[in-house]
Amino acid sequence: MYGNTSLTEEEAKRLNLTEEDPIKLAEFEDRITRGEKIEPGDWMPKEYRKQLLRMIEQHAHSEIVGALPEGTWITRAPNFRRKLALIAKVQDEIGHGQLLYSAAETLGKTREQMLEDLLNGKSKYSNVFNYPALTWADVAVIGFLVDGAAIVNQVINSKGSYGPYCRALERICYEESFHLKQGHDNVVYLATGTKHQRAILQDAINRWYRPLLHFFGPPDRNSQHSEKLMKWKVKLASNDDMRNQFLDQYVPKIWELDLTFPDPNLKKNDDGIWEFSDPDWDEFKRVINGGGPCNAERLEVRKYAEEAGRWVRNALMSKNEKYVMPMA
Repeated sequence: MYGNTSLTEEEAKRLNLTEEDPIKLAEFEDRITRGEKIEPGDWMPKEYRKQLLRMIEQHAHSEIVGALPEGTWITRAPNFRRKLALIAKVQDEIGHGQLLYSAAETLGKTREQMLEDLLNGKSKYSNVFNYPALTWADVAVIGFLVDGAAIVNQVINSKGSYGPYCRALERICYEESFHLKQGHDNVVYLATGTKHQRAILQDAINRWYRPLLHFFGPPDRNSQHSEKLMKWKVKLASNDDMRNQFLDQYVPKIWELDLTFPDPNLKKNDDGIWEFSDPDWDEFKRVINGGGPCNAERLEVRKYAEEAGRWVRNALMSKNEKYVMPMA
């Protein structure tokens, strides 16, 4: 799940039972129905604020942690052009995280609190960033397919109801489109290269296929979605709808390169819905809850960065300065 929100059954029940000022709630919902954006100083239901904060915070964490598997390949990129492109891409991802932390802060939680929750495991981030990038082909697949999946999610969420998040996503999507072109160029280069290049690309696609299916979250039949969240435009599409949109856009592109996905049951039905094998949702739960191949490594790197950079933050911040909440 990347910038998306899924509720447990208990959370869904609590959301539906939450009492709000009926007059203010009606005015709030009328604004959303008219297509207006909700801004930080506006009245909003408590659960709207809570679910938005969780979604934006997780998205911010995903951008920061997501730079790590690609960042390890900067010094090992195959040529100078690829190295420059990858440096620029990693820099963009960190910038996206900063934009999103600023948007999340407008909902009342400081960046320091969010980072603390990331490091102690309380706050989650996308499952796909807990897998290793073993070869240069992994960088190609991340840039094309993982970023492609992210764009599907982000374009949908950019049409939501909360102004700061939508504005951040509009800028992010522009930059992600360049990341996608970089990834596509890399994939095509390897696919039309030597036998070894095609082999490592096919291997990378095989390893990333299941995490990509997991990316959009559990199937709708196993995910509790509140009608209120859809009505409030916190969630604008179901997990299955976004997953199907991704498969519709990217599976044919891989097949055109005479590459395959490791799923004999992958096909598009007459109704336009893609069919695929059960992608092992137990693995998804295990990875999201800290049991993936690289969960511990990713958080250790972030903890090191936090500790190593503490002296810089201390030098820049004065204890006498009052914290000012962003109004982006």
